[in-house]
Amino acid sequence: MADARYDAIVDFYVNGFSFAADPVSLELLDLLGPVEGLRVLDVACGHGRITRELARRGAHVTGIDIAGRLIAKARELEVSEPFGIRYIHADVTTPETLGEGEFDAMSCNFGLSDIDDLDGAIGAVSTALRDGGRFAFSLLHPCFAGGKDIAGAWPGTASYYDEGWWAAQEPRSALRRQVGANHRMLSTYLNTLRSHGLWLDRVTESPPAADWDPAHDADRKPVYLVASARKAPGPRG
Repeated sequence: MADARYDAIVDFYVNGFSFAADPVSLELLDLLGPVEGLRVLDVACGHGRITRELARRGAHVTGIDIAGRLIAKARELEVSEPFGIRYIHADVTTPETLGEGEFDAMSCNFGLSDIDDLDGAIGAVSTALRDGGRFAFSLLHPCFAGGKDIAGAWPGTASYYDEGWWAAQEPRSALRRQVGANHRMLSTYLNTLRSHGLWLDRVTESPPAADWDPAHDADRKPVYLVASARKAPGPRG
């Protein structure tokens, strides 16, 4: 279960991922667009790093995550610095957890690869998003092949075409050594979005921060993928 994976490392995660000022987070927020006055859901919100930034920008925000200890941390932060955020401890893929058409926009920062049931998650996102609403998400690029002492998007003993959950072994992939990830081809993500009526709107492949070690070959390989999709009205499929 994903909740057990993250609940086991909550302190490591909270201490290592505290701010929403990194290039990927800023790109995600840019693709989501202005959120003032909008009802926004942050999927796989963790301890609320992106959730709080959305609230600072004037959104009416709800965060959802399956990891109970991370949600508890998010609620503690909400008490100490109130933004009016509502946090839900639940599996986003569970039917009727989110309702229908309740949100104007949604975000998911590096969460889709942690969710085992991608189809269920995207289906829930589409159902809960109003027609014309935007869903913005970020990922370790499915085509990232890794670098010195850092894992790529798929196991070194496999290939890009081998999808499934796996755990990294490389010493500098600290998070993925502990919680693993689901590797999926880029086509799987895009086709799943399309099957649930979410049409790709914008895509960016920005390089990482300047302090990345050159040995990672970040100047020659795609590292991150940030994208937004719009919910189309009418029948799905």
